[in-house]
Amino acid sequence: MGAILAITNQKGGVGKTTTAVNLAASLHTTRNAVLLVDIDPQGNATMGCGVAKGSLENSVCEWLMGDSPHGAVLQAGVDTGFDLLPANGDLVAAEVSLMGKNQSDTRLRELLAPLRDTYDFIIIDCPPALNILTVNALTAADGLVIPVQCEYYALEGLSALVETVEAIRSRSNPKLKIEGIVRTMYDRRNRLTLEVNSQLFEYFGDAVFATVVPRNVRLAEAPSFGQSALGYDRRSRGAMAYLALAGELLRRRQHSSSALEAAG
Repeated sequence: MGAILAITNQKGGVGKTTTAVNLAASLHTTRNAVLLVDIDPQGNATMGCGVAKGSLENSVCEWLMGDSPHGAVLQAGVDTGFDLLPANGDLVAAEVSLMGKNQSDTRLRELLAPLRDTYDFIIIDCPPALNILTVNALTAADGLVIPVQCEYYALEGLSALVETVEAIRSRSNPKLKIEGIVRTMYDRRNRLTLEVNSQLFEYFGDAVFATVVPRNVRLAEAPSFGQSALGYDRRSRGAMAYLALAGELLRRRQHSSSALEAAG
């Protein structure tokens, strides 16, 4: 059964969508079947995969509202190599619709459940807000990957997210865990980066991935060409960082599985 990972941070500009697209591409490169689900009305992940969000006949909005099956929404084998459930601004309508329904936070989990047997990983790109769409992602997910830029407000945003995670665990998804925190746009020459980096390890310890994603021009350019960094420039520092992150994620999950088997 495939794992569902939500890429989330309610603070914008931290590399959330970049992480979602490039982690999906890197996991696909390691011979995993991967589905990327864009639930951000901005549709940046959709555009970053080379799909024109403005020309979509069916999107995640129609899928969430029950107007279209996933097969009618699915963009199979986009240029990045993995499958995509795309989004655009219409998703705001689904957000409003969900808020008016009972058990509104479990809709995404119900829809993703039958897809677990098809994919090794389902990656959800969340909006940069703790809204009903993000709550749906947290309710559906097995784990969270949290991109963090090492800047002044980083820990404040993380604290709010951790509180939300605890609330979701107690209410609807007790198995939800923080898969890891990934440091993005990392610049070792910056004093503030080093200070926040130290604080992250102090508060979150082993939850912080060893892999860091550096500031990288090729990584920033790739979305404008509708490609992941791997597709755009496989040898770039950004692409190599996300390949390393995928490897670290896979090793962590393998270690956790082995530990559970040993305990059982």
